[in-house]
Amino acid sequence: MNSLSISILGLWSLIILNFTVHQSFGEPRATEVALICGNRTAVPSDRQVYVANFLSAMESLTPQVSRQGYGVAINGTENNTVYAFGECMKDLSRRDCDLCFAQCKTQVLRCLPFQRLIKGGRLIFDGCYLRYDDYMFFNESLGSVDTTVCGDDEFSGNQTLFRANVLELVRNARVEGPKNDGFFTGLVSHGNLTVYGLGQCWEFVNGSDCMDCLENAASRLVSCSSKVEGRALNTGCYLRYSTTKFYNNSGIDDALGEGGESHRRAIIIASTCVAVACLLFIAMISLFVRRKILREKTAKKQLGPLLAVVNKSRINYSYESLERATNYFHDSNKLGQGGSGSVYKGILPGGQIVAVKRLFFSTKQWVDHFFNEVNLISGVEHTNLVKLLGCSVTGPESLLVYEYVPNQSLHDYFFGVRKDVPKLGWEERLKIILGAAEGLAFLHEKSNLRIIHRDVKLSNILLDDDFTPKIADFGLARMFPEDQSHITTAVAGTLGYMAPEYIIRGKLTEKADVYSYGVVIVEVMTGVTNSTFLRNSNSILHKVWNLNRLGKLTEAIDPSMNGKCPEELASRVLRIGLLCVQASAELRPSMSAVATMLIGNEQIPEPTKPPFLSSSIAATPAAVSSPFLEANGAPVIGNSNTGSSGNEITESFLIPR
Repeated sequence: MNSLSISILGLWSLIILNFTVHQSFGEPRATEVALICGNRTAVPSDRQVYVANFLSAMESLTPQVSRQGYGVAINGTENNTVYAFGECMKDLSRRDCDLCFAQCKTQVLRCLPFQRLIKGGRLIFDGCYLRYDDYMFFNESLGSVDTTVCGDDEFSGNQTLFRANVLELVRNARVEGPKNDGFFTGLVSHGNLTVYGLGQCWEFVNGSDCMDCLENAASRLVSCSSKVEGRALNTGCYLRYSTTKFYNNSGIDDALGEGGESHRRAIIIASTCVAVACLLFIAMISLFVRRKILREKTAKKQLGPLLAVVNKSRINYSYESLERATNYFHDSNKLGQGGSGSVYKGILPGGQIVAVKRLFFSTKQWVDHFFNEVNLISGVEHTNLVKLLGCSVTGPESLLVYEYVPNQSLHDYFFGVRKDVPKLGWEERLKIILGAAEGLAFLHEKSNLRIIHRDVKLSNILLDDDFTPKIADFGLARMFPEDQSHITTAVAGTLGYMAPEYIIRGKLTEKADVYSYGVVIVEVMTGVTNSTFLRNSNSILHKVWNLNRLGKLTEAIDPSMNGKCPEELASRVLRIGLLCVQASAELRPSMSAVATMLIGNEQIPEPTKPPFLSSSIAATPAAVSSPFLEANGAPVIGNSNTGSSGNEITESFLIPR
């Protein structure tokens, strides 16, 4: 038997032994008590976005619950925000909590049938709780859907004594729970009848609200007091009693003299497991390290001769030097994360500040990202393009090194989560718009290569100290052959910024970047994000176009600039943005023409209507059979700082599988 087989066998042995130990002390209690779905549903055009936000919220909850026993998540914007909360019972071990919550997340999906997507639901297990909704519910303790679930079996003994024990137990929970951080376990034993109980207020319910919630739960459990068990399920708390001990608290059993032998057996098993774990630890680590090394070696082999070129060039950095520069990729140095990797601030030995990107190995597009950044972009230099300083391919992961741009991204100044970021003034916005145009014009027309960025958006425009814009993240860029008018390729980019001819037919030209740039202009000048263009009434592009048609374009200008910018010039910039987002690619100006219009005074043509794509357009036979689709019929969606999962779902709706 080879070392890999031994390691696998050891791993399974450890899992089985650990499972035995946990069974000795408790269970995940992943028994469903109640699933309560709301009565508000998402309109058809919102379903894809809402599902994407729901999945992102669930993904955010999981590590929080695993780490601290509870989690809160808020994901989305406008009418599609998902508020979510999850918590485990405080007597569960971390492992049992993880098991319970994992099953809870799976089962709550029953409130999300696609044909009638419900924007709210809660699932109560005996060991954990999960709720999501479309409004902020975190301050609620009681609600209209609070319910009581009584057991099926009647108590067969002395009913009067049993009922008295139940009432005393739930009163104890009501009094003691709020004093103990909202948690209570205990028993009442009179006349050889023992009743066990557990009460817990959810993390966001405390003080008098916790007391009120448990008091309400206790009063309603009176209706179950002839049954062997009962549960009160309130918005802000959970209360359960049973004739069987169901919670983890071996100390109570020991005090009664009922569990000494089982406790000793548990200690013996635990001790055995610790010894076996020590013996198997090295084998397990070897297995994981070996797999990681093999996976990374396989990925790096795909780079082919580029590795040799990098290793001998001036752009090569040692992995160890970059690791030290970022304080070993400490979270305090993390600048952000996109679809292709995480970016960290680093200080090189000479004092130079850089940005270091750690590329994800888990995506099959990794090689393309690395090749584009190193081979395609490293020789391209312009004031308005983020400069690639080098890379590292010698360590356990591949790293890219960029110049450090200190003033965050353009997205942070309009739609970021930080509230201390100042509003941009007119001069700053015009400088950013003009600089971005000149950077793209250089890529399209003036560099040695014709390069299409494919992912121009606010979060990929970084700002220097003096607000000079620098276009970043060339992982999706494509070199454009001189002898071709367009290329047909897999769709990649960010929803809301992608040109219609590119989404529907996979037809890629420089005009795809022009369209994305036009969306950026409209967002910068209005201070409003371009929502998904599946909903015409909510598209800022169409609102601005309609105002232009009515001669009221000044009404679209960001209110924060009222009286602080020349309205005629601001309206001119907005019209240039509308020229860039015209439905017809042929009518859109080149980026060099855009730059000229921004600094010149010549008359601007009247823009035609922006595109509006619907599911019926996207479902045409031409779209379904387009050659740019992958084998499974799904478009490739690129990295996005605003959440890639949402983009993938919505794009699949635009171009059905």
